[in-house]
Amino acid sequence: MKKPVSLAETVVTPFVRQADYASRLPWSYGERKLLDYLIVYIEHGHCRFTVNHHIYDLRPGDFCLVQPGDLLLLEGLTATRTPFAHLDFFYNPMREQSFPTSAGMINLESYAHLLQPRLNDFPGIAVPTVFRPAQPSLFQNKLMRLIGKWKEGTALGNIEVQQLGIGLFLDLVQMFGESIDNNETPSVMLERVLSFLSLHLNESITVKQMADLIPLSPSRFTAVFKEKYGIAPYRYLLQLRIERAIQMIKTEPGLGIAQIAEYCGFNNVQHFSLAFRNMTGTSPSQYREQARDK
Repeated sequence: MKKPVSLAETVVTPFVRQADYASRLPWSYGERKLLDYLIVYIEHGHCRFTVNHHIYDLRPGDFCLVQPGDLLLLEGLTATRTPFAHLDFFYNPMREQSFPTSAGMINLESYAHLLQPRLNDFPGIAVPTVFRPAQPSLFQNKLMRLIGKWKEGTALGNIEVQQLGIGLFLDLVQMFGESIDNNETPSVMLERVLSFLSLHLNESITVKQMADLIPLSPSRFTAVFKEKYGIAPYRYLLQLRIERAIQMIKTEPGLGIAQIAEYCGFNNVQHFSLAFRNMTGTSPSQYREQARDK
């Protein structure tokens, strides 16, 4: 995979290939190098991880991020519960060919095309191997939910897995990045906002949250956004939600209207129905009936 120079050149589309809650008796996993990222949370027990010949003793509450190309030896010194995820953060069209490496895999030259870019190779980013987030419960909840949704294996679950992966990525960059976006053009920054919106449609999003991504004041952000796209940011968000709802109505016949409203970020069915009717001229239920008749 070609090594990007800055985050602006990348496409962040998380792809989870293995994840579990991992409750085990004392254990070890032999030395290897990784093609992808490994995030581990120490929920219970005592672990010793050796990363690039540096030994880390991990206790409950610790998180570990092992980056692509790192030399890794894992040991659980007691009975442990260590929820983890092997994942790509950056898009690679050959990602389906990649895999969690096995013990003893040290020479990865034959798999260089599958190797993910390292976060710490980007200017201004320095993620430590072991860390504790400023808001540990939020980071933990994202990881745990990502694991659960990945194990479900449903279409909706996979969408949420991507959202949660983006959330973890943003947390890492925001915690351990230093003014990494100073050289981004306004267009790139606005496109980053659009990407954020599309991946967080099920969440409550304010204009201030959008503006903080650039960052600009909400009033200035609204003016810049409207100049670029010809529509106010909240109206754009509403359109995205209705478009997602239309797609779900057509492709998920087993979902109720209330479920679709929730998945698309509406607080209640009444708000959803009103917004849907204003945009399409019909109610969600009527739209579903019309779609069935076609």
